[in-house]
Amino acid sequence: MSTQIPLGTDQNEQPERGHWQIDDLDFDAIERSAIEDNEDLFYLLMSASFIETGSETYAANLAEHYSEYPEITAWLRDRWESEELQHGTALRRYVEAVWPEFPWQKAYDSFFDEYSKLCTVEELHPDRHLEMVARCVVETGTTAYYHTLREQSDEPVLRELLGNIRNDEVGHFKHFLKYFKQLQENAPVARTRIAGALYARLKELRESDSDVALRHVYAHRGNYFAQSQHSFADIAQRAYELISSQLPADLAVRMLLKPLLLPARLEGYLHAPIARLATRVMAP
Repeated sequence: MSTQIPLGTDQNEQPERGHWQIDDLDFDAIERSAIEDNEDLFYLLMSASFIETGSETYAANLAEHYSEYPEITAWLRDRWESEELQHGTALRRYVEAVWPEFPWQKAYDSFFDEYSKLCTVEELHPDRHLEMVARCVVETGTTAYYHTLREQSDEPVLRELLGNIRNDEVGHFKHFLKYFKQLQENAPVARTRIAGALYARLKELRESDSDVALRHVYAHRGNYFAQSQHSFADIAQRAYELISSQLPADLAVRMLLKPLLLPARLEGYLHAPIARLATRVMAP
């Protein structure tokens, strides 16, 4: 059920379409029997709902970091932040419909108490060009993450929701790439530095915010999957194995190569070695 996702067209050249709304999703139609016993998706969807809900803090930090660029800060505050928060709200409604006894708010509060201390402006790359490169890597990772989760279930409402989120993440990637290109036009940085930033941020995906979220989901799981013999270390490893083994490599590599601004022929030549590198870095 793989889906090819177009990346070549600038989002600004596409006709405006109404953004999907949470009320478009029929949560009463969820086929709970198709998902409620899936332990992996329980942890992955719960942790995703935490991270997306906490995106307001991160958006504020990014807006501060790019305060000298009104167009960028306006988009971050008016579009990116609102769509990320919508993802969090929609994911929360879904997981609470499937696993209603999970103490979502209590677990989220404990997660955010830890997570908010990690989200500081100081964590962003001091070079605004290279922070845009890092944003492109993060959006590549989230696109691949939601694409992979969508392929793991046949539950119709979940597939619709994850498809919507995945497509939003592609749109966010295109915006970050556009702003990076604008910064490059005014004051270019060397391609070697861009490649270094890509590689550094790609390695950090293994040590991402999802570790924090997974830990708090595990701590508050209550009776859900109580018979499971998996420790937290097992759960974290299984999550990495699921995502990395099912990573849509072609999609991820096409996105990762874009910030290098390579000629088309050279980009094609580098596709295979970059795919091997990305798979090796993301492997469990």
